[in-house]
Amino acid sequence: MLVVHVHCHVKPESVAAFRRASLANARASIQEPGILRFDVLEQEGDPTRFALVEVYRTPEDPARHKETEHYARWRDAVAQMMAEPRTSTKFAPAWPVSDEAWACDPSEG
Repeated sequence: MLVVHVHCHVKPESVAAFRRASLANARASIQEPGILRFDVLEQEGDPTRFALVEVYRTPEDPARHKETEHYARWRDAVAQMMAEPRTSTKFAPAWPVSDEAWACDPSEG
């Protein structure tokens, strides 16, 4: 399992468009067999800062995710919305460690 936190700083005038594009990407991403969770978080007190929390079944699944049409559409759509380049940090979960504990129901989002 691999957890990735992607940090995004968006231009103020692009916040609504970034949120829409990111939610569409998250909804499509959670349908991928290798993704257990795909959360879009907006920082309290600073709506220009977002975190994407992506939980993958295997270390190979992020590469597969980046080959999807919805990821390419998101990447291209948000490229000019960024106030600075996005960054990411990778984690190995210490707890919970089971797929079932991380998995979300795609029908809920």
